[in-house]
This record gives sequence, structure tokens and C-alpha cells, in this order.
Amino acid sequence: MTAASLLIRADASVAAGTGHVMRCLALAQAWQDAGGRAAFAMAESTSSVQERLAGEGCEIVSVSAAAGSQEDAGQTIVLARQQFAEWIVVDGYQFGADYQRTLKAAGFKLLFLDDYGHARHYSADVVLNQNVCANAASYEDRDAQTRLLLGPRYCLLRREFAAWRNWKRQVPPVCQRVLVLMGGSDPDNVTARVLDALALGEFQNIEATVVVGGSNPHGAILQRLAAHSGRKIMVRRNVSNMAELMAAADIAVSAAGSTCWELCLLGLPTLLLDVAANQTALATELDRRGCAVRVGDETVSVEKMACELGRLLTSLEVRQSLSLLSRELVDGKGAGRVVSVLRGEARRGDAGLRLRRARAEDSQLLWMWANDPEVRAASFSTAPISWQSHIAWFAGKLSQDASPIFIAEDEAGRPCGQIRFDVRPGGEWEVDVSIAKAMRGQGLASELIDLGVQAILTRDHNAQIHAFVKTTNTASIKAFAKADFRQIRAELIRGDAAIHLIYRKVNPANP
Repeated sequence: MTAASLLIRADASVAAGTGHVMRCLALAQAWQDAGGRAAFAMAESTSSVQERLAGEGCEIVSVSAAAGSQEDAGQTIVLARQQFAEWIVVDGYQFGADYQRTLKAAGFKLLFLDDYGHARHYSADVVLNQNVCANAASYEDRDAQTRLLLGPRYCLLRREFAAWRNWKRQVPPVCQRVLVLMGGSDPDNVTARVLDALALGEFQNIEATVVVGGSNPHGAILQRLAAHSGRKIMVRRNVSNMAELMAAADIAVSAAGSTCWELCLLGLPTLLLDVAANQTALATELDRRGCAVRVGDETVSVEKMACELGRLLTSLEVRQSLSLLSRELVDGKGAGRVVSVLRGEARRGDAGLRLRRARAEDSQLLWMWANDPEVRAASFSTAPISWQSHIAWFAGKLSQDASPIFIAEDEAGRPCGQIRFDVRPGGEWEVDVSIAKAMRGQGLASELIDLGVQAILTRDHNAQIHAFVKTTNTASIKAFAKADFRQIRAELIRGDAAIHLIYRKVNPANP
């Protein structure tokens, strides 16, 4: 039987950059890992991008029409039929509502990658927006069958990052290694201005690695600037070990494109520059959440860059906070989740939940959830919780980072439940979880537990997490078992019979 084929319609150029193609490459790799074939239909490309795609086993076919035109759509349909494509994937701001309708009318299943709701109407089978500020309100004008995959839970990371999903960064007290990443092409040579900032500041002990994309036309200029900077600066072109470079660095200075998700997975404290208008929203939101520091757009002064570099280099507390919060945002499984949706597989990771840290304004919601009669009945302390005791308890939890509370939201941003972790004596963890009444019966509990466990593993790579569940609460026992908790014994807690379950990360080399 012929392997299922994916046709990806995306372009790359020096002016527009390579980000759309590179995130689609991550999807192509995940599709290949699931046993399928992937081809790219391209109207524009660069030699380095073509070499990379060919090296990944992806066929490249040519589109000769203006990108996004009806002629383009017609050629893409012909190519999809020639490729026996099961899905067409479209990624680029030049593709709009009419383009989607034409592909759908030809009978193809369509995945549409989007960043800010630029199309007037969405008729694709699936719309993917991996950005942290993605929300359903941007896609209210869509067909009834159109499914939304929203947020960093679905961010597309290339295969090379899979091995780093559970890696834990140790933030050093003295910061020495800087990684500079300004995208695959950097047409305005913002990289040169970052090098000027490094030369301007008092950074004599800094070692900088500057990654120059294969489509960057300024490589020779950057080599000369590095050689005459008076700093230890190495310029590397078209690298294939980006994850290793990120892991080795102490901080990064980066464009606010799709590389942000790679930086978050590696927990690398980062200064962001939005070098294109469509990057501003992402840079601003990551800054607001404390996951990165937005320095400004491409016009920001060299002096401000140097100042922000100095602040980040000298503040261990800021770097620790950035590393922790950014790592909580991305678990590295997004491409697999998207492929699971395309293949129609029902498996964990397909519930559409995403976690965020609890905030002060969640106090009343958590109190209402905690006092739900079913939640109280499942608790080892069944008495209702007073508002006064709750607000005192919640304020204490928010003030101590050691006991995180997460709120789970669905694709539309609706709160679905909570999961809380408390530190036990000896440094192990205990978990408490509940699902909002309106969301019960949908199998969300195991997904919520799994997401929470992954958030804790980013803090504590060898975490042991304990759960205690009343023997009568069979639904919770099954949910924990599905999330890879195993039962170790029965116990008596406050007079109630309980099951003690534990999650312990297994080392594949020593199971």
C-alpha cells in the first residue's frame, strides 16, 4: 500500500524569510515518522532551503504562478493529485479565503497554518495557530466543520529537538555564552547591530556564537565585524545542530519568529527583537508572560540593546525566572499532536487542553470548583471551604513558587480544570486535580494530569509525583493510570480507604 502523502504549499525567500518552510518541515518530519511521505510545492525558495528539504527526504515541486492566486491554487491541486496527497498544508500570509475554498472544492482535506487571523473566512478542515496569543475569537468567521488547534501546545518543532524534551537547564550564576539568532535570511542585517551592541557594552568575558541562516546574504560582512569586534565571536552558517547550540548557551538574542518555541523548549533566557511587523504580538505576549524580554523592533538603538544585554547577563534571578516560565510553555510534542489530528487518531494529546499558571483573578473560580459537591465528596476533607480560609490559602500559594497551581483551558480559552503540585518531605511531589463540572465526562482528566506532569518535569527532571485517591473514585484512579501513574499500595487517609499511585520518570537505559 502506498504511504500516505502530504503536500505542503509554502515559500521561502531572502525578503520574506524561511520560517514558514522550516516549521512546515517539522510537520513533514512528524508525518514521515508516522510512516507517510511529504512533498513541498514552492513558488519561491533559496538554494539552502532546497538542500535542507532534499536532505530530509522531501520532494520539491514547482509552482509557476503568483503566490496565493487562483492560478496558484489550480497548480497546487494538480500537484496534489500527482502526489496522491491525503492532505494539503498551506502556510503563508499570501493565501486567503478564496484559496482555501478552491482547494476544498477540489475535494482535498486542508490544514491551514495561520498566525493572526489574516484571512476573511476559514473553510479549511483544520486551522493551526501555534502562537501564545492565539484565540478562537480570531476565527469566528469559519465553516462549521473547521477545527482549531490553538497555542504553543501545537507548536511545530523539528525532529532534532525531540531528544531535549525532558532536558533540564542549569542556570549558571555567571553568564558567559551568548547565542545570536536573527532568522534564516535577516534581510535588514539586524545581526550586525547586535554585534555592535556586544562591542559597545562591557562584555569582555563574553563568548558569542552568531548563527547565520543559509539564506542570509550578509555572511561575509558579519565575519569581518566579528573579527574586528575585540570580542570572542564565532559566526556559524547554516547549522544543523541548533538544539545543541541553544543548550550550550547561557542567553540568546533572537528575532521573535518561530525560533521562539525552540528557545522556550530549551529554557534559554532570551532578548527578543521583532524584526517584522507580524512578530510584534508574539514578542509582546512572551514579554508579558515573563517568558522572554522584548527589547523592541528592528529600529531599537544599539545602546538599548547593550543595556538590556548587560541587565540580563548580570541578573541571575531574571535569567532563572525567564528559563522556568518559558520552559513551562512548550513541551516539544506539538508536531506529533497535529499529525495525530490529521490521521484521525484518538490518543492522549488530542483533547486540546493547554496549561497556564494560576493568577490572582482565578481565586473565586478555584474556590467555586473546590466547593463543588462532587469535588468535596472525593476529597479526604469533605467540609465546605470558607471564602476567608480560601483567599488566605490561595495568597500563600501564589507567593511560593514551590507549589504551582495550573489552570487548564480548552482551544476556545475556557477554563476546564485545575492541577496543583505540593512539595513533600524529601523533595518529592503530591498532585491534586479536578475538572470543572461542565467539562466532566469528556476524558479530560488524564490529559490534564499528563500536561501537569510534563510541567513539573521541566523543573525536576527526576521527579517522583504521588497521588492519593479514594478507592470509591474509580474515574480518577483510571485517569491517573492512563497518565502513566502506577498503583503501589492501599492506604488509610483520615479514615478513608485510598489508593496510593506514583509517577516516576523511567530512564530508557535502565528501566
